[in-house]
Amino acid sequence: MSELTLTVMRLGFLAVLWLFVIVAVQVIRSDLFGTRVTQRAARRGAEPGRAAPAGRPPQPPRQQTGGRGAGRQRRGAPTKLVVTEGTLTGTTVALQGQTISLGRAHDSTIVLDDDYASSRHARIYPDRDGQWIVEDLGSTNGTYLDRNRLTAPTPIPPGAPIRIGKTVIELRK
Repeated sequence: MSELTLTVMRLGFLAVLWLFVIVAVQVIRSDLFGTRVTQRAARRGAEPGRAAPAGRPPQPPRQQTGGRGAGRQRRGAPTKLVVTEGTLTGTTVALQGQTISLGRAHDSTIVLDDDYASSRHARIYPDRDGQWIVEDLGSTNGTYLDRNRLTAPTPIPPGAPIRIGKTVIELRK
């Protein structure tokens, strides 16, 4: 083998080795520091009437409420969603008939910085009677309502803990 061919192979091997090191450092960095949690996503559900960020059209609600109970709250119905455990403890989102998405994705209503949460983990939405429903969206680690793993959309009793990884949320009046 010529000296030139050997040098080119060495340089190619060195380039592949450095590429591997850079990718490994990026993976370790994302594991250590996780995804960036923006406060904008957590506040979006609490501030009605706020304009959408520039360059993004306003998102229509995913679950429409209509029919018998649309537009009015039942007596004694919960009015807010409160994070009681986890990194977002104390965060409150007003319940105003819109779908609340939970997960690690940046466009979720509540962005969870939790290794056990999926990017689109669960959603909470009102049904036609004003009852709030929690639904697991096919997450890997599951969503739990009062220590029971959800397998279908389930009504949420006020005060019942909903656990997603290390995060616990409740509906309150």
